Amino acid sequence: MFRFAKAPAYLLISALLGTSIAAPANDLSSLPDIGTAAASTLSIEKEMEYGDAYMRMIRASMPVISDPLLSEYISDLGHRLVANANDVRTPFSFFMIQNRDINAFAFFGGHVAIHSGLFLHAKTESELASVVAHEIAHVTQRHLARSMEDQARKSPATLAALIGSMMLAIASPEAGIAAIHATTAASAQGQINYTRSNEKEADRIGIATLSKSGFDVQAMPRFFGRLADQYRYVSTPPPMLLTHPLPESRITDSRSRANQFPASSVQTSKRYQLARARIVARYAGIDNKAALDWFERQMKNSNGTMKDALNYGKALVYIDSEKYDQAHALLDPLLAKEPNNRFYIDSATDLDLHQKQYDRAIARLESAQKANPNNKVLRLNLANALQEANRNSDSIPILTRYTYDNPNDPNGWHLLAQAQAANGRRDAELAARAELMALRGAWEKAIQMYIQASQIVEVNSLDQARYDARIDQLRLARQRFANL
Repeated sequence: MFRFAKAPAYLLISALLGTSIAAPANDLSSLPDIGTAAASTLSIEKEMEYGDAYMRMIRASMPVISDPLLSEYISDLGHRLVANANDVRTPFSFFMIQNRDINAFAFFGGHVAIHSGLFLHAKTESELASVVAHEIAHVTQRHLARSMEDQARKSPATLAALIGSMMLAIASPEAGIAAIHATTAASAQGQINYTRSNEKEADRIGIATLSKSGFDVQAMPRFFGRLADQYRYVSTPPPMLLTHPLPESRITDSRSRANQFPASSVQTSKRYQLARARIVARYAGIDNKAALDWFERQMKNSNGTMKDALNYGKALVYIDSEKYDQAHALLDPLLAKEPNNRFYIDSATDLDLHQKQYDRAIARLESAQKANPNNKVLRLNLANALQEANRNSDSIPILTRYTYDNPNDPNGWHLLAQAQAANGRRDAELAARAELMALRGAWEKAIQMYIQASQIVEVNSLDQARYDARIDQLRLARQRFANL
């Protein structure tokens, strides 16, 4: 599994624990399908609860990218793979973290995170998909739960201590991580071996998922091989290779496994190219000049759709640099060629708003919505454009419905809080901000905000009843998490 440089507790558990049956390195056909047993130790329902807790921790502590376009892209890619995976027993959610390290990771409850840096090193969509498919396999094969089951067979006392450390990590990550280290130090070598077996199994299952999803199966060994060659002699390799080296045997195994599938020519989608350009322009941690230099270098060896994506990225940099004429010169031809492309619509709307062309932005988005009335990107963009035009009352119904449909998206609650504040509805603003706090696991703050909202509105009103009911729900959620 690909992990953080400073791994949160759930990643350390996944790295330090694991179980599977070892197979001879030279016999790929003997790799066992060891199934998804582990229910005796950890039920699917309990995994979902743990995953929900960890996701709230991540929102509170890590730079999660809340860009609607990138979220839509990575979610579509992930669910395309999930639709072709076996043993899927939980819902899946995919999200991105702004970090230049080459990394991705998965944890309880079907949550899969991708570092933005992965886009900078994956040269094709299939290479990115190979990493995501690998992480999906970790979840479907329940590697962490199976590892815990193995630990329970060997040492029930150690397992009890480990679960205690996991729960401590939810409340106090640093203390929980220290406890996990102390709990597991004695059997580290055996756990490392288990992890390697899990990695091999995730590679094997991931390649099969890639094939069924229509991606290039050779992408996995190609990406692994390039990373191994690139960082073979450096003193500080990326975190992925520090936590999980790529020995030649693993690369050979993945190449041999990929060779068992029919060769096929798979084109990288334009959406991937556009997502990659957007990351370079806004999430690569480089200044505008460096981003423009990167696009210019790439342009020398590009043509067709790749050039469109690079021009799109340059347009984003010009928008962020307030060079609107240059942005128009690049973006307008792209939009004329593909008027329904949401990447272009989003950026053209940004350009309209920066130039205070509010009516044009709103008309553009309303027209786009006719073809995609429930699209999340367009709905959020329209609500934001209405707010920029000081039409907050018009944005509130859109956002009220959006947050109902997408309660785990902080973007909707943030915009709704802004709109309610601008409209003078302090109670509704507090309620929206409380939901943001709850998404980060800040239960006390969320409850206090709802209490304030309840005290503001008319006694015995429908609003007060609704706020009081939500207070009860949040208290139950707080208690449930305390009892995990």
